[in-house]
Amino acid sequence: MQLSSGEVKAKRQELGLTQKEFAAALGMGSNGERTVRRWEAGETKPTAAESKYISTLGHHAPFEPNEEREPAFTFIDLFAGIGGIRMPFQELGGECVFSCEWDKFAQKTYRMNYGETPAGDIREVAASDIPDFDVLLAGFPCQPFSLAGVSKKRSLGRATGFEDKTQGTLFFEVARILNEKRPKAFLLENVKNLVSHDRGNTFDVIMQVLQDELGYHVHYKVLDSKGWTCQHRERIYIVGFRDDVDFSWDDLDCPQNGQKAAEILETDVDDRYVLSDKLWSYLKAYKAKHEAAGNGFGYGLITPSDTTRTLSARYHKDGSEILVSRGEGLNPRKLTPRECARLQGFPDQFIIPVSDTQAYRQFGNSVTVPVIRSVAKLMMEACQDGLRGA
Repeated sequence: MQLSSGEVKAKRQELGLTQKEFAAALGMGSNGERTVRRWEAGETKPTAAESKYISTLGHHAPFEPNEEREPAFTFIDLFAGIGGIRMPFQELGGECVFSCEWDKFAQKTYRMNYGETPAGDIREVAASDIPDFDVLLAGFPCQPFSLAGVSKKRSLGRATGFEDKTQGTLFFEVARILNEKRPKAFLLENVKNLVSHDRGNTFDVIMQVLQDELGYHVHYKVLDSKGWTCQHRERIYIVGFRDDVDFSWDDLDCPQNGQKAAEILETDVDDRYVLSDKLWSYLKAYKAKHEAAGNGFGYGLITPSDTTRTLSARYHKDGSEILVSRGEGLNPRKLTPRECARLQGFPDQFIIPVSDTQAYRQFGNSVTVPVIRSVAKLMMEACQDGLRGA
């Protein structure tokens, strides 16, 4: 069976994807958008195999929850991005009962892979509208806190609470939900510099709110993804428990070998990922200028045996932090979106339904899934029997 032009268009519109995004979801190359356009115009038809796959989209997401299985615990996924934190907790038997992500492009990727569209702005979600749950997950943005109002209230002898300290920041949304729902555990992920952000004030407030005001037993640690993958990526992981459980970072399963870039690199890469002569000349000159000034700014060039720098959300601009060598005398290339997915530990069945620009942003903003997997296992072990009945 081959889908008609109308059926192809109806499926694309059902998924809320542009022709370019639809082509990306199907894993097509640089001519994918043109092919979809021709399908919808009735000039050609997708093959029987392509038609069969297209028909499944939106009905059988690759990481859709198994509704027949009794969940070991429940969790919510805040500032969810593309679901990198969700994946390991779902693998461990957890059921996601609520997700939230404001970026419309990340919502598309999330829906294609998990079969559900996250709610939008968390600031517009009442805690009472969120189902009860056991574990809160959040990769919240890092923002400074204003302590002026807090200091004034203290000088007047008035009590202060987390709302005074964190109102107007996105951490307040996490604290608000923790305060109202009182889950048994949480996992927060952020950049390494959260500890020193705003001269340490930000982290001090976070810890005071979580420990002193909300009463959680909190443990935090900076972990480098290079133990699990071929990427140097330091992030802080903050774990909290309502009860005083037996949790120690010393028990974390942390591989020491990691990967080499060869394990994530594709063999047949489109020429559009190769740097132009103009861009390559600019990056070389920029690096030479800063080396002469005695600093290390400049591009990062890797071979199959290397570990990469940190993938960032700005990778779509020039890819300079991670360029793949193509040999002496040849311009290097950027990573493909699929290679970025692998660098962050996403399996190859993870669907990338957005443009390269959006995909680079999404993977640059995401978490390293194998690191989350190790942290999730350690949390579940500490909670005994996956939080069921805890």
